[in-house]
Amino acid sequence: MRFGLLLASLLAVTTSPIALAAPTAAGMSALPTRPDDPAAKIVKGKGDGRADDTAAIQQALDTARDKTGHGLVFLPSGRYRITRTLIVPIGVRVFGTGPTRPVIVLAPNTPGFQQGVSTMIVFSGGDQYNVGDVPVPVPGVVPAGKVVRDANSATFYSSMSNVDVEIGDGNPAAAGVRFRVAQHGFLSHMDFRLGSAFAGVYQAGNVMEDVHFHGGRYGIVTEKTSPAWQFTLLDSTFDGQRDAAIREHEAGLTLVNVSIRDTPVGVQIDEGYGDSFWAKNLRLENVSRAGLVIGAEKSVFTQMGLDNAVASNVPTLVRFAGSDRTIPGRAGAYRVTSFSHGVKVNGLETVGKTATDVQIAPLRALPAAGGPAIRALPAIAQWTNVKTLGVRGDGRTDDTAAIQRAIDTQRVLYFPTGFYIVTDTLRLKPDTVLIGMHPAMTQFVIPDENPRHAGVGSVVPIIETPLGGRNIVQGLGLFTGRINPRAANIVWRSGADSLLNDVKIMGGGGTPTVDGKGLGERRGGGGDPIADNRWDAQYPSIWVDGGGGTFADIWSPNTFAQAGFYVSNTRVPGHVYEMSVEHHVRNEFVFDNVENWELLAPQTEQEVGEGMDAVSLEVRNSRNLLFANYHAYRVTRNFHPAPMAVKLFNSSDIRFRNVHVNAESGFATCDTNGCGTFLRASKFPFENTIRDMTNKLDVREREFARLDVPAKPVAPAVSRLGGEVKKLEDGFFSISGGASDASGALYFVERRFQRIYRYTPNKGLEIVRDHALDPVNLAVDASGKLLVLSSYGPEGTVYQVDPRRHDPQVSVLAATAATPQGGAGDGARVLLPVNWWNNGEFRDQYDPARDHFTTLGEMFARDVAAPKPRQYASADGSLVLPAFRTFQQGSPDHIGWRWSDALNAHGFVSGKPGERVFVTNSSENMTYSGLVGAGGTLTDLKPFANRGGESVVKGPDGRVFVANGQVFAYAADGRELGRIDVPDRPLQLLFGGADGRTLYILTHHALYAARP
Repeated sequence: MRFGLLLASLLAVTTSPIALAAPTAAGMSALPTRPDDPAAKIVKGKGDGRADDTAAIQQALDTARDKTGHGLVFLPSGRYRITRTLIVPIGVRVFGTGPTRPVIVLAPNTPGFQQGVSTMIVFSGGDQYNVGDVPVPVPGVVPAGKVVRDANSATFYSSMSNVDVEIGDGNPAAAGVRFRVAQHGFLSHMDFRLGSAFAGVYQAGNVMEDVHFHGGRYGIVTEKTSPAWQFTLLDSTFDGQRDAAIREHEAGLTLVNVSIRDTPVGVQIDEGYGDSFWAKNLRLENVSRAGLVIGAEKSVFTQMGLDNAVASNVPTLVRFAGSDRTIPGRAGAYRVTSFSHGVKVNGLETVGKTATDVQIAPLRALPAAGGPAIRALPAIAQWTNVKTLGVRGDGRTDDTAAIQRAIDTQRVLYFPTGFYIVTDTLRLKPDTVLIGMHPAMTQFVIPDENPRHAGVGSVVPIIETPLGGRNIVQGLGLFTGRINPRAANIVWRSGADSLLNDVKIMGGGGTPTVDGKGLGERRGGGGDPIADNRWDAQYPSIWVDGGGGTFADIWSPNTFAQAGFYVSNTRVPGHVYEMSVEHHVRNEFVFDNVENWELLAPQTEQEVGEGMDAVSLEVRNSRNLLFANYHAYRVTRNFHPAPMAVKLFNSSDIRFRNVHVNAESGFATCDTNGCGTFLRASKFPFENTIRDMTNKLDVREREFARLDVPAKPVAPAVSRLGGEVKKLEDGFFSISGGASDASGALYFVERRFQRIYRYTPNKGLEIVRDHALDPVNLAVDASGKLLVLSSYGPEGTVYQVDPRRHDPQVSVLAATAATPQGGAGDGARVLLPVNWWNNGEFRDQYDPARDHFTTLGEMFARDVAAPKPRQYASADGSLVLPAFRTFQQGSPDHIGWRWSDALNAHGFVSGKPGERVFVTNSSENMTYSGLVGAGGTLTDLKPFANRGGESVVKGPDGRVFVANGQVFAYAADGRELGRIDVPDRPLQLLFGGADGRTLYILTHHALYAARP
């Protein structure tokens, strides 16, 4: 973030006072003197604009990382010509220093930057998923063929600040920076002078602030970020782009105080794609074709919102790709008070519908631009290096008293890299400013079992701010230790003008420790909840009590804390921009007795170990809160159902804009067949997005653009298509993988307890198998035997049992070469997943030759049409299960997690080659029909319904039923007929019963039936 402003740590002599505004003036150096930090590497290039400085810069980058895997590089003032791609290692931050901002220059007609997309600076990543020695190559590295791992969801802290990029003519394929990083990565204080180049940034992540794009075909071109979190752009400008200022999709794009002028299009969402797009204080000038192009008008993943945008000479505010529909602006200047397009949920317990809401008012002239979102820091001359005041930062000395004396005597303190041991609370004055430059390398640490933090008692934070203060804390890591029950990182009582920025709460991913030990080393062992190092045993990491202000680029994943971000008892306005709160046992975000806050791009993640019962967001006794571009994610490894992402207690005027609740991810992997991206989806996202605990009402839509929670919500009437929904059985952990036999008996799996059940109206519920064989999905062959797909073994296992027999006989099926006809014999039915997740996650989809991003539908059609070389055939030859490729994470033996399209599905559909079946693609929320082919292929895909969630089934009368929050019924031609409301979220739908007309509805915990 604003490290260029904060990092001029000075020695005994400082430059004259310079009042730095935010954002910085174009080309103005934000670090006019080099910070005093012995850990930093200094580039030794020529910097004359003529010599090739590539090797000198790369050497500094390659040698910067310390034993923790993090580093700092200082690039002095100068013009540095490069001739090949610079690779920034994971965890390294690069800062320009000196009286003028350094410039990295691509000279005119530099070889290698004329075709495709070729990138000057690539931020790289590590081998996150242990997929082997062959790295996943980044396309566009010069020279071509050099193998580089892309940044990924474990690329933390990597950043660049106070460095300009300049691209000379004759480099039409050039892009300045590839930046697909995760938390605490940023670009800041940069000018991109692009000329005729392709783009300034190609593939973006996390945060950019005070960046300015001049010329180029585009300023930014980007797809989904590598961890699928949001991408936030603050206090930045675009001008003179030939096609569009920003071209993107699925980036979770959040704009705050962004100005776009003199270009045909402001923001273009690629056709066929959606995005969670939110813009606050957007300014558009002289945008000739459209301020905003929406790529998929009716997709649930299209969630668009403007909050207080102004425009001048922008005749078309919105254009919808692929149609003639537009939303006109006004002649001259105008204000867009609000704009929302996407699924609108009109109340709790209601089903959303795509809607467009817009409010536009004319203006006599554009108002003056407002102040920045990130406030300016004090003049550099006021900064004091704490090392000159006796503070050690050596990881051994107790620095508490020395730091407190520094706070008492100096207003602005700079902390060079080091571990600063703190054993009691540091109490800031109302104007105290604390500054660091790398949160992983500059940490305040409480030692384990510190006496001041032992036992039961009131909170003892590392840092406490005064009520109403104008404090700034920035660029620091804070760690409360493993065994300190009274600890918190910060108790924040500062006022509306305060700032907490680029602060990492240590205790989760990306945590170097002062003792070099991991976070999971527990003395108690055995999963004992009262063991040493126990989770959920400290006060909230960041506790805002009675305060407010701005909170930007914060990462709070400490499992030892009771919550990551806790706000209580305040009406002071608060503004949150890009905050990641993860890995807690009970709560991630909590708001209790709070008013007047907005959270833009908040994100949560619940891990499989600690987070299976965690709530993403809990709101108690609060009013007037806005949550926009809110992402609530549960990792794919989860096997535990979770009822809701959000809990509301006695709260109203809660506004949700652009909500994304998901549990899918992907990773790049390589084997002997080459490199690609494997996508996986969990069966255990949050079942409901919101539960109003006071009024006992839910919201099941997981993707929507707009919902207002009123003071007294009213439940709508229940919809029943064809009669009562009857609960048959309940009390399950989670059931799925069902199939019905020729007599109408229903079989299904409770995977957690490895049981296979049978249900018939006459006998009710029966257990037919409970051996430890890891059953996942079932099918019934013509002889009445069950074909069982098991998760056991590196590739999974397929076996058969006879459910009519009580003996333990199991017949394991071997995979054989697929037959040309797709079956083991005439009339064999092919089994396919009923639900898929496929959107090319994290693989570049841009084809420069066609200037086209492969659409979600194209990717889905391509992948399901790929034949499988092997298959499993039932003993009687009536069923064939294609051997879907299985991926694993963790141990290569029976331990670890496995995923495949077949294992991830809620169940199977079947058809003979040439028959048309229905499947859903959850990544599009679409239901398709397709023709079954040889090798388990599905071809001739035809969109059927604009809903596609967990399951789909075709009834005996030709009607089609889709499970997506509720059960939606369609005629054979795709006309929506009505809805069946089920007390729990439906997961799998099957027809069975004696006449084949009973619709069985499997939910996590109960089995239901209806007669539609």
